[in-house]
Amino acid sequence: MADFGSFQDGIYAEGLLAKHRRFPYTFDDLEARAQQVLDPATFDYVRGGAGDETTQDVNVSELRRYGFVPRMLRDRSVRDLSTTFLGAELEAPVVLCPVGVNGLVHEGGDLAVARAADALGVAAMYSTLAEATLEEVADARGDSFAAFQLYPTKDDQLTDSLVRRADKAGFDALTITLDTGSLGWRPRDLRNGYIPFLRGRCLANYLSDPRFIELCGVDSPPPLHAGIVWSSLFSKPTFSWDDVARIRRTTDLPIILKGICHAEDARRAAAEGVDAIACSNHGGRQANGGLPAIGHLESVLEAGLPTTFDSGIRDGVDVLRAVGLGATLAGVGRPYVYGLAIGGQEGVEHVVRSMLAEADLTMAADCLTTLADLHVVKR
Repeated sequence: MADFGSFQDGIYAEGLLAKHRRFPYTFDDLEARAQQVLDPATFDYVRGGAGDETTQDVNVSELRRYGFVPRMLRDRSVRDLSTTFLGAELEAPVVLCPVGVNGLVHEGGDLAVARAADALGVAAMYSTLAEATLEEVADARGDSFAAFQLYPTKDDQLTDSLVRRADKAGFDALTITLDTGSLGWRPRDLRNGYIPFLRGRCLANYLSDPRFIELCGVDSPPPLHAGIVWSSLFSKPTFSWDDVARIRRTTDLPIILKGICHAEDARRAAAEGVDAIACSNHGGRQANGGLPAIGHLESVLEAGLPTTFDSGIRDGVDVLRAVGLGATLAGVGRPYVYGLAIGGQEGVEHVVRSMLAEADLTMAADCLTTLADLHVVKR
């Protein structure tokens, strides 16, 4: 089993030689450094949430109302953070969330994230929106667990084409995002007048798809042309359980439904033969005014499906909070994206290693040796 906590040993050893690593160790510092290297519109796109960002903020604050009950006088010399998800054995309960602008945050960012996931041995979900094609991402992720995240389009032929490509490329699962039937009200992006996809960026999966090219009407659509066609097709507001069933018939890949928060929806997912749930409110990016996502996890888990959780995860302690409350994997988004902005693949690896080290050392301090030992209560 991995000794994640030993990551800090090398840092302290370098300190004895007056050497200091170039990456920060806290979320706030990561965000501040990322703001220094990103152009304002891209930073706002990553940083921003819907409306006045209350839901985005309360996701974080509510999660931190949960804490651990330590156990003492137990051998904590070895900790095991391993888990199993959809048949895959993973050394850590972490999944990198799909982010559509990784290729803008850092040149080659989509592939850098995939290579980092491979180096770290962690699971990841990869966005439909990307500067690299899903086939290139599938190659870069090596043997790591990879789910292709799908935004269902208005054109079912295009949606099904993307699904078939993901299957053929060897992805381990298909994650269908449910809460993006339309883009949310995001004042930061409105202030900048900025949606990168309208400018033809991060559309590699569309521009490499024969059905999308057919819908464009030209073999090599210029960026604005591609952006306009993408905008007309991007989301399907009528997407329903019937569409999930159609996609189920299209592929044998395990299906994860992302955005489930209501117990009834979770039960329906189980009844429909869905394989897993991602309990999430999109980090507060899509809809303001919602309850904090962590408040939904308990009722979603009652459906009995393997469940990942994201929205508000900022550090290794948050990972343990989510897992201690029943999630199989904790989804990491902004922290690793800020690491990517600062230092590409190396930055992503630093952020995730730091989070896992903090999780491991927190368990050691509390004499908890496996994830099953976590006892989380709300204060």
